[in-house]
Amino acid sequence: MMSTPCHAVPRTTLAGKCSNQVRCAVVLLMTIVSILPVGQAQDGKQTPGGSDWPQFLGPNRNGISPETGLIDRWVEGGPKVVWRAPGGIGMSGIAIAGERAVTLVQRQSKQWVIALNRETGDSLWQTAVGTEYRNPMGDGPRATPAIDGDRVFVYTGEGILACLQLDSGKITWSKNLISEGNGKVAEYGMACSPLIHGTHVVIATGAPTATIVAVEKATGKIAWKVGDDPAGYSSPAILQLAGREQLVAMTGNSAMGLEPSSGALLWRYPYPTNFECNIATPISHKGQLFLSAGENHGSAMLQLSPVNGTAKDARQFQLEPIWESSGPQSVLRNEWQTSLLLDGCLYGMDNVGGAGPVTHLTCIEADTGKRLWQVPRFGKGNLIAAEGKLFMTSMKGELIVARAVPDKYDELGRITLLRPTRQAPSLSRGHLFLRDDQYIVCVDIRR
Repeated sequence: MMSTPCHAVPRTTLAGKCSNQVRCAVVLLMTIVSILPVGQAQDGKQTPGGSDWPQFLGPNRNGISPETGLIDRWVEGGPKVVWRAPGGIGMSGIAIAGERAVTLVQRQSKQWVIALNRETGDSLWQTAVGTEYRNPMGDGPRATPAIDGDRVFVYTGEGILACLQLDSGKITWSKNLISEGNGKVAEYGMACSPLIHGTHVVIATGAPTATIVAVEKATGKIAWKVGDDPAGYSSPAILQLAGREQLVAMTGNSAMGLEPSSGALLWRYPYPTNFECNIATPISHKGQLFLSAGENHGSAMLQLSPVNGTAKDARQFQLEPIWESSGPQSVLRNEWQTSLLLDGCLYGMDNVGGAGPVTHLTCIEADTGKRLWQVPRFGKGNLIAAEGKLFMTSMKGELIVARAVPDKYDELGRITLLRPTRQAPSLSRGHLFLRDDQYIVCVDIRR
């Protein structure tokens, strides 16, 4: 049975008369300021304290939001559900910018990009970008959209990269990078979420000589391509490593560091996993590189050093482990979740066995790989962080909130809101956006 959407409370308006024009002007100004989006610069670009969630893993592509003023205790019945809107099948996360929340769903035999009003959940537009995608591991699109100014970039389950106008959903360009590159779709579908860097959008294809591809945002024309590895299922990130900016991508059997503008290969580190299931996004810590993978692979913290010269002018690097924890006894084996780095600690999902049903929630010390605490059999889920708290979803459809502290697991509360879901929440302006294969849900977590 379909639930009736709950709508946001209307914004407060000024009422009554004002006997003093100056006082009236001040009150009006304060009211206008109070309803402006937090952290949004006048030029429309996101400021460091911004509250949009425009891409996979949020504003800084690390799963951590700068927002504050969020719940610090659990109220009876859990956080308020603001609205619940029809969605569709798929594993794509939700990107949010301005008044729009955008994701990909599968319904009516097609893959659709849909945009909802973030305040009400009302549909703004929907655009078909591909026929339905079916896979034994789950149907529908996998990748999270990336919003960049007035455009949104999406990647379908079979590898169509498309650019749409954010206000209308009109397709600007669309390219099937897999077929154009004479490649093949990854066994479990194309899951890389687009990365925006400068004038390029970067994606993994796994096609011959084109593991990673950058295309021009405006036209879809290929700007550069590199690598012969299978694609895997990870999404690349821009990281500060060894004193310089690098584009780092996990492929099906390695990690690669690239010069972001040209795609020139700086280094390659073998990291083979069963079934090419490298899924988590790489993380930087004190200029070092953290990698993790499931299928009993494990984790490693790596030090980069230039092969020749200094890090400033070197074109190639070598990588050596600072610590490693591999195999069935590893302290952390990320399956399809990216760990969160908070105050020197890594909080993540540790999956036991070859994509087995047992998953522990774990906190380890980033410098040493030492396990600080673990919640055995916590269950499969995904997570983000803000204001020193973990916001987690589970395969049981739960929203779970816990404090991110290194000495113990400190849960504030949990509530079932969804059907089974793999997507981590998206956080924007004090609201969490979650989804399953049927609904998209907005939850108010303001203090």
